[in-house]
Amino acid sequence: MNDIRFTPDELSTLREHGIVLFADRVIFDAQPPMPRQQIDAVQAVCAGPVPEALVELWQLTAGGRLDYDLSLEMNGNLEGISWNELFWDGSDGYHDLQGWIEHEQELAQEAAEESGTPWGGKLSHLPFGGFEYTDRIYAVVEPGAGHGQIVAWKKGLPPAWTHALHEDSVNTVAPDLRGAFAALRLDEDPLAPTSDYFSGQTLLGYLDDRHEDHGLDLDLMDKLVTFYCRAVVDWRTPLAEGTLRHQPQLARVALRHAIGTDDAGLVAELAAAGVGFDGPHQGSALATDVAVSHGAFAAAAALVRAGAPVAADALRNIDGQIAPELTSALLANGAEPNVAAIVKCAACGAPASAHLIADACAKAGIDVAPAFVAERDAMLLDLENSLAKMQDGKYGHYLGQEGLAERIEHLQTFRL
Repeated sequence: MNDIRFTPDELSTLREHGIVLFADRVIFDAQPPMPRQQIDAVQAVCAGPVPEALVELWQLTAGGRLDYDLSLEMNGNLEGISWNELFWDGSDGYHDLQGWIEHEQELAQEAAEESGTPWGGKLSHLPFGGFEYTDRIYAVVEPGAGHGQIVAWKKGLPPAWTHALHEDSVNTVAPDLRGAFAALRLDEDPLAPTSDYFSGQTLLGYLDDRHEDHGLDLDLMDKLVTFYCRAVVDWRTPLAEGTLRHQPQLARVALRHAIGTDDAGLVAELAAAGVGFDGPHQGSALATDVAVSHGAFAAAAALVRAGAPVAADALRNIDGQIAPELTSALLANGAEPNVAAIVKCAACGAPASAHLIADACAKAGIDVAPAFVAERDAMLLDLENSLAKMQDGKYGHYLGQEGLAERIEHLQTFRL
């Protein structure tokens, strides 16, 4: 599996179907090579030479799409970076390559005017990939020690986005482009996904379309998928060998799998192997936050038993029938009671947990009854409006009509 080679004819066929390989990664919806004059035009706006590896990439394809996972630490958070596109001129994205270059030129000019320092008109960082307006990938093109580095930028979101970045942040992906491509990985096997949405889903759909509607040979497609899946992260081997605790990035992927599959046994195995559960797991959210919010209650209980930290606002993320035993454990380990959590538990059909939180709120000096009525009525109104929109065919909701109706009934029948 680790030594998959494609013949020149196979590579040519893949190219005909919009697929190219670069640095052991798959680019699909791949564009023709970038003309030399266009590369020169990009070079003309840069403060230093365009990195050689990026030129090599453009000589292979002017742009295309990627379908991998990438995570970076940013401003204390663990952030997923959406590097879904290699920008190209004429793309239907938020901006094409030239559009993003012009955007950076405008920002540089504005920054120079604000600081009162002249701008030489050349870019120090060249945008060449990312996703829409929220995530961008840059190559450092100014001369110096950092030349050639690949840097990720992520947009900060409003405070209402719990656990997200709240200010724009930057971090280095790798010292060079090939290293950045090596950082692209698959946290889960796309052929055995653990959720409805996963990396690899878009590429597999693209390949199915090329096979069914455009005649891509099935054997060649399968060979490409096998090649693509070499990027799947292997945390099981170091776990079996007892070395996973020394590889925090792999350990996080293993824990993410345990939460995604609600596998309490795997959580216990990771704890026994010395894997730590401190620090952010997704954004600023702790592992227990993520487990509770995803309804992975068995994994959440195992995390608490293993001594994983519990955030003060952990109960705000409840979105399922949480057992009173877990609710008690969360309260006993740092979760602060709040009225919104009472209402969420009631709506989700977890009345015992709702009463536990209500008792804890009362002990904390909260006047529960009037606050509960206000929170409940606000949630009822929101749920009823959502249900009405769904019934009119104007709205989609992750709960569906049946789920919305069930939560409405739970709230209407619950009593403190």
